Amino acid sequence: MKIFSAAQLKKADELTIKNQGITSTQLMERAASLVTNEIDKRLQRADIAIKIFCGIGNNGGDGLVIARQLIEKGYRVKVFVVNYSDNRSQDFLINYDRLKETTNDWPEYIKDEDDFPEIDPNDFVIDAIFGIGLNRPLEGWIGELVTYINQSKAFILAIDMPSGLFSDRVPAEKDRLISANFTLSFQTPKLVFFLPQTMDYVGDLQVLDIGLDRDFLSSEKTNYELIIKHEARTLYKPRKSNSHKGNYGHALVIGGSYGKIGSVLLSTKAALRTGAGLVSTFIPKCGYNILQTALPEAMVITDKNEEKLTNIDHRMDPSVICFGMGAGKDPKTVEAFKELLQKTEKPMLIDADGLNMISENQELLEFLPKKSVLTPHPKELQRLIGDWKDDFQKIEKVQEFTQSHDLVLVLKGSHTFIFGDGHVYINNSGNPGMATAGSGDVLSGIIAGLISQQYEPLAAAILGVYLHGLSGDIVAENRSYQALISGDIVENMGAAFQALFAD
Repeated sequence: MKIFSAAQLKKADELTIKNQGITSTQLMERAASLVTNEIDKRLQRADIAIKIFCGIGNNGGDGLVIARQLIEKGYRVKVFVVNYSDNRSQDFLINYDRLKETTNDWPEYIKDEDDFPEIDPNDFVIDAIFGIGLNRPLEGWIGELVTYINQSKAFILAIDMPSGLFSDRVPAEKDRLISANFTLSFQTPKLVFFLPQTMDYVGDLQVLDIGLDRDFLSSEKTNYELIIKHEARTLYKPRKSNSHKGNYGHALVIGGSYGKIGSVLLSTKAALRTGAGLVSTFIPKCGYNILQTALPEAMVITDKNEEKLTNIDHRMDPSVICFGMGAGKDPKTVEAFKELLQKTEKPMLIDADGLNMISENQELLEFLPKKSVLTPHPKELQRLIGDWKDDFQKIEKVQEFTQSHDLVLVLKGSHTFIFGDGHVYINNSGNPGMATAGSGDVLSGIIAGLISQQYEPLAAAILGVYLHGLSGDIVAENRSYQALISGDIVENMGAAFQALFAD
């Protein structure tokens, strides 16, 4: 699902109006009807006070249409017009007149703090003050109104975008934007819905298809894409009946140190569960019995050192090397890693301490094989590329980093971002229960397992991240967020593959 800018969506509106032979008012009616239907579906004509706060632009026009339609369905609706300017959009004016024809309870105007209405915690509040076109901070009494609405503890539904959010930057004053419980957005999601600094203001999200011009949406280029089941499913490579383990590659997992062998075990098992034909591990001697006992399907090769990696065997020619989990940063391990990089030409997957070694020894970057996959969490990324002022600058810096070194980067988080070939792919599977030790080790094994099966590194990263989250969702549904552990994600990989093709 493509993610467009505000300018692109405005263009989509204009082309839709032109090509479908409708007016902007009719398009607004169509969009608002979908919102009204969703509200009605959930409230089931409940006797609840609905208070709609409308701006005087097109987002406010949406709110006026929703108000009229809800009144026609028998709901108790009160409309408040946030009168921050003398300029009104034409669609606002048209729908204001239509609302007055529907009810004798005309909208009340809010012009300053003295006009703030009482909001009960049991009220249902709809935010239709500002939409995607907002380009300045909410100041004065308007900002105070937003704070007042948030403090009411009422349920807040935002239309298209919570008021106060910008489409292209992070607001400076976080207390002056709507903190919605639910957002109903039009046609496509917005980038700010998935950024760590802004996603909490969106609440639960649903995107409504309002029928914008299909040709434009399919042909218009964007660097951002949301990965949902459809996109992930198209990346899957089915297996041939006539095949053997050699057809699905050899993944080599290198890592571990004394007390941190479990991380390698998780990655190795994940690579096997993802379908790698053969998986070997290279670990310190202290992990030999653990790996051989816990995972008889894997081959185990050990370093000469008992507790850390010092002399990695380079004689193997695996399809992919997965390096770093639990490896530590001993100088001898760093030197062994450098030698490994210098002798490896195929794309690698580098995680955990492998990333930390690169951060502390930036000269290692020049030895990274092209198209290698790096899988940092935010702190590891910060050590790798330096600080950033906000999430938008972070994205710019990662794109510059990945393009200059020809890499794929998986930035782990609530919505994991995958960077590669100048594009950004945002994952939409997973849940808070996956914030647990070892989850990243599992992800590394999954992606490495896919690369070993001849998936291109970028495709492996996108599909691997989605499957990882999907497996976590299956676990959480059966065991709760709190009881989810990383081993559960590995064990449910089979269910995740099946769910990828379920209706």
